[in-house]
Amino acid sequence: MTLLVSSLLARLPMLATMVPIAFLAKDASGSFRWAGVVAGAYSIGTAIAGPLWSRTADRRGPRGVLLVTGLAWSVALLAIALLPASQHRLLPALAVIAGALVPPVMQTLRAAWPRVVQGPALRTAYSVDATAQELLFMVGPMLGATAVSVASPRLGVLLAAAMSAVFIWWYVLRQPKPLPRDQRTEVPLTARQLLWHRHRLPLILAFGLWVMSFNGISLGIVAFADEHGQRLIAGIFEAVWAFGSLVGGAVAGALPGRRTSYLWRRAALVAAGMLLCVFATWSSVSLGVALMLSGLTLAPAIGALYGRLGALTPDVARTEVFGWMGSAATGGAAIGAALSGAIIEVYGVRYVWLLAAVLAGASTLLLLRVPPERGAESSTESEVGPGLAGGSLVGEDA
Repeated sequence: MTLLVSSLLARLPMLATMVPIAFLAKDASGSFRWAGVVAGAYSIGTAIAGPLWSRTADRRGPRGVLLVTGLAWSVALLAIALLPASQHRLLPALAVIAGALVPPVMQTLRAAWPRVVQGPALRTAYSVDATAQELLFMVGPMLGATAVSVASPRLGVLLAAAMSAVFIWWYVLRQPKPLPRDQRTEVPLTARQLLWHRHRLPLILAFGLWVMSFNGISLGIVAFADEHGQRLIAGIFEAVWAFGSLVGGAVAGALPGRRTSYLWRRAALVAAGMLLCVFATWSSVSLGVALMLSGLTLAPAIGALYGRLGALTPDVARTEVFGWMGSAATGGAAIGAALSGAIIEVYGVRYVWLLAAVLAGASTLLLLRVPPERGAESSTESEVGPGLAGGSLVGEDA
């Protein structure tokens, strides 16, 4: 529990940062377009450096990497906050640096779970983790927006920098000890061996498709609210959607579940929930109900995907594989927002949910050949490594 709580607090400033940075860029330049450039630069830095930090954490241990990146990220945020408005053209460069220094908190947490819990409890841990993430998506941006409204964007960035320094230090103290090097039997994997795998690659691509659909839906919610002249309901819809995921994850974590759990079935439920929203855009109430039902499927599916990816990756490369999953999510978010914006302009808001359902359906097809979780086997899968998954597409992993 302390590991989970400390990781949530360590991730909180990361989600609270982007709103103040966006407003800081807008206030300095007078243009939201410039704010989009800065946000894009930050995402690029994160996508490029995330797997590199994760790989280093696997090789050298997570504690040193987290301490170095946590301190450096706080310093980078401090530089952004103190940059004079007349020098706003330097913001994209600073944003790339700050994005590249984001600590691999999520990656190290999900790599640590198989060392902390085993058996059916591991499935619960990943499900609770995915559920708790929904709380962060509700609280983090709200915290950043509150700091901007009450004080200023600069104070919001400074607050995130201070929170990061304190919370990441606490998270580092809660890290389980890595497996001693002389006890490791796995051979370190190259990036190609790690990714070009018959099961890991579909899992990472499926998650990218999910995030692509999620970002499209978020844009569709904004467009629906604007179309109906009720911009306030955009926040309500997002909260309802996140609350549905919170409830679904809590229920999935509490129930023992089937002895054999197929991930593609959960992915199919995600697609069905998104398809339901296509036929619910005729009123705000109907769409709210559909979003609630759709949200119920999200955290259980995401938690199951985390569990499968962790179980089908050897301990020596588990942090890195979650880093690559984060990069796939970043790319999927960018593509999903751009694609959904074009669909809204050409076809209308309801077709955003149709696109999301198609993307989720494609992820279901990708996951058909991923082996299921078989109850008690989950405790041994993470120890066996890639042999259980049938080997790599480019040769043996270990």
